Amino acid sequence: FYDGSVAVYNIADENKQPKYQSTSRNGKHTDPVWQVSWQKDDLDNNLNFFSVSSDGRVVCWTLIKNDLTYTDVVQLKLEKPANQTEEGLPLISLGCGTCFDFNQQQDYLFIVGTEEGKIHKCSKSYNNQFLDTFDAHHMAVYAVRWNKFHPKVFASCSADWSVKIWDINYKDPLFVYDLGSPVGDVIWAPYSSTVFAACTADGKVYVFDLNVNKYEPLCEQMVVQKKRTKLTHITFNQHYPILLAGDDRGNITSLKLSPNLRKRPKAKKGQETTDGPEAEVAKLEKILSLIRDPDDVRNKSTAQKGATNAVSGAN
Repeated sequence: FYDGSVAVYNIADENKQPKYQSTSRNGKHTDPVWQVSWQKDDLDNNLNFFSVSSDGRVVCWTLIKNDLTYTDVVQLKLEKPANQTEEGLPLISLGCGTCFDFNQQQDYLFIVGTEEGKIHKCSKSYNNQFLDTFDAHHMAVYAVRWNKFHPKVFASCSADWSVKIWDINYKDPLFVYDLGSPVGDVIWAPYSSTVFAACTADGKVYVFDLNVNKYEPLCEQMVVQKKRTKLTHITFNQHYPILLAGDDRGNITSLKLSPNLRKRPKAKKGQETTDGPEAEVAKLEKILSLIRDPDDVRNKSTAQKGATNAVSGAN
């Protein structure tokens, strides 16, 4: 909630009141909560979820009997040197968390976006430090999303009008797209490692497929007609070619992807077409290997000489 509390509801109950709710006595956030996410049950089989807030805390909430208990997992400390107060005690300032996402393959690993434009790589096991920090955007980060197939690739979007595609091992983005308006959300498709969609404050939805066109969207469509209506969130249906887009007036628009947005590139003669998660990872990896800095690739692994030569030749 905007007042900093989190709540858990049981939709099977006729009673519409929350079953659990945080209060000022049990760790309530002091600023708005922007995102919550269920996690796997803990070692004692208790339900638990995470929340991120502008107060700079990422919190794990555990449902134990009738209580909601909390543990601070990460405090988003700013990199600036601490200010000295009159008494000489250092003041530690915290960044404002806006979004997070957990890795699909390594669920201890997660990334957090902030209002300052940073993206922090974090672990559930280390609550005092970040594993890495990316100077990702010039303005607030609105969403960070791991790729559904590739364990090292994620997307981010921001109020600075951009969507960026990242490899967790590289400090610079692999792709940058300027969409001409603040980008409220970005989401990877569940059926392809190279397809993602984004929505913007000027009411448009974009669909990209890196395997078809690395530089332009396949689709750019106005979704909300009313002026001054911002699209804030977007998501794919997990089983059908359907997108849902939410706006700041509380409306949800359901969109169906046309067949040309779902077409698969034809295989060349003599080539076998392969399906499944491994094929999706290989498809995305092939595209990214042409983009990564040749010097970085050469330094990281001599096993990738072929990709390096291909990039050098292209340049």
